[in-house]
Amino acid sequence: MKNIILSFIFCVIALVSCHSKDEASYYFSDSERDTLLTNIISIISEKALYATDSTKYQAKFRAEYVGRLPLYQFIHLEKDTSGVYRYLISRPVAGRKDLLRGVIGSFTLKANSFEIDQFEEVVNTPHYDKETVQERGGFLFREFVKKGHLTEYLAMKHYVEWPDSTLRYDKQKRAWVSTIGL
Repeated sequence: MKNIILSFIFCVIALVSCHSKDEASYYFSDSERDTLLTNIISIISEKALYATDSTKYQAKFRAEYVGRLPLYQFIHLEKDTSGVYRYLISRPVAGRKDLLRGVIGSFTLKANSFEIDQFEEVVNTPHYDKETVQERGGFLFREFVKKGHLTEYLAMKHYVEWPDSTLRYDKQKRAWVSTIGL
């Protein structure tokens, strides 16, 4: 009887501690996740105070990006067999504490580090409450993982705010750029 109870407790603990392969905790410890998310924040958020496009990744600005960690969250993160991570991150909306935006994209890491090698934002959702970002962003994330693109969903303006007719993502600049005048 004692062995049965111990086996049951072990199984419950094992189930509780298991992480889905679409969670950051499946791939990274808490501190590793925070390091990675900070690196992503330095790309997708506003530049640190006094930073420029050419200086925003310097160590002197790191503390400001770390300070933003509580405002950002990996909702989903999944790694494919070639080492490409696909993500859904919730991020704050400037000037609004009640709304978030979902960011869906992909990245790779430099070997044996948390330094971002290639990075892309594929879509940004409109501003929504947390639950709507998780629901609509989650749908887009699953489609992105399955198909490798979201082309057929770009016209769904209640799911995708960018890209649109005026913005596209520039992988070299790691920024959304205007298409007007191109």
